Parts: sequence; C-alpha cells; structure tokens
Amino acid sequence: MDTPKGKLYLIPTTLGESNPLEVLPLTVRKAVEQINHYVVEHEKSARRSIQRIAPSKSQPDLHLQQLNKFTDPGEIRSFIDPCLEGFDVGIISDAGCPGIADPGAAVVALAHEMDIQVVPLVGPSSILLAMMASGMNGQKFAFHGYLPIDKRERRKEIKQLERDSKANDQAQLFIETPYRNGQLMDALLSTLLGDTRLCVATDITLPTEYIKTLTVDQWKKNKVDLHKRPTLFIIQNN
Repeated sequence: MDTPKGKLYLIPTTLGESNPLEVLPLTVRKAVEQINHYVVEHEKSARRSIQRIAPSKSQPDLHLQQLNKFTDPGEIRSFIDPCLEGFDVGIISDAGCPGIADPGAAVVALAHEMDIQVVPLVGPSSILLAMMASGMNGQKFAFHGYLPIDKRERRKEIKQLERDSKANDQAQLFIETPYRNGQLMDALLSTLLGDTRLCVATDITLPTEYIKTLTVDQWKKNKVDLHKRPTLFIIQNN
C-alpha cells in the first residue's frame, strides 16, 4: 500500500516578543510539538519561535529548510518531500501568519499541485488585526506591501492609492521597513488630502500597541514615534 501523505501545516507565530500563550491557541502548540520538518524564513528566528511555543521540543530532532530571497527556486519542491513520505511539514513565518505577505505561499501552491492537504492554523495577522481596529471598510480592502523608495515614485503611488480608495470605496493598506516609518509618515501627511483618513497600527498585540485613525489634517497636529516599530498604514477617502 502507498504511504499516506503527510499534511502541510501553516503555523502562525507571535508578531513580536509577546507571550505565545497570550496570542496563539492550543492547536498551534500541539502542532509544533508533533512536527519535526519545517520550512522557515530564517533558521535562528524559527528555532527561537519553536522553543517559545513548545519549550520541551527537542531542537536536535528538527529539520529546517530556509525559504527567503536567497533560496534557489529549484530547491523549493524538495521542501515538501517529507509529506510524500508520510511526515507532516510546518511552515513558519518570521512573524504572524505564513503565506500572507510571506514567501511560504510558494510552498503552499506546490502542495496543492501535489494533492497534499494544507491546514491553516489560527493566529495573529497584522493585516487583519489592523483592518479590524481601523474603522475603515472591511468589506473592500487591498494590501500593497511596500511602496516605492524613490520619493517621486512614492508620492505618485500614494496619490494613486488615494484615488483608488475614493473611486472604489476601498481601504488601502501598506507597510514600510520599520526604520523608514518616519519618512513614510511625513510623505503621507504632505501628499494626501486633508480629509483622507489614515490609520497607523503599530506594535500590534505587543504591550506597546498603538492603533489610531485620524484624518490627515488631524494627524498633522499629532506626533507619534514609529521608528523601528513594525507598523501598518491604512488610508481611505470617501
């Protein structure tokens, strides 16, 4: 008889140094305790996450494959070979939910092609948590990742997102490298219309969490330190 295929588990992690038991359900810990094969962004951070979620887990038993911008695309298919041998495989992102703004999506796509069951586990998604707390249109929204670094191109993109938001009644989400948050915030305040709403969602699920939605004109009267703090920005004009 053929060996039953293992499953591909999408295992969420915390969004920072918060206690895993405060933000992750028991199902995540149970999965980590029984899975030894993982696809991860970076081995060091993945081992730390696994240890924090399941302290008794044997680290020497772990088999970790790294999937990031340095990975040879030709190697990805081999990452889920253990499933073909009957072993479960887990995907762990550096933060939050794998497959969402995360390279793990490439492995998930392969699993579907190979008829391997994909099991998403519940955990914190900064995108969804920010939308939930923003007060903006949760029926229609779009995530755009990073905006251009070039100032002229970034300004052009911001104006286009604002127009799209108004035309489609659609919230527009994007992020920035944490150490450039201040520059992006300045660009938003100098480019957007005064009545456009802007949500700043920072350090989500952490003790320093800060989430506030104001108009651009109101933000110009408020100051917030976003330097090196993971932040999601959401705009909507309607």
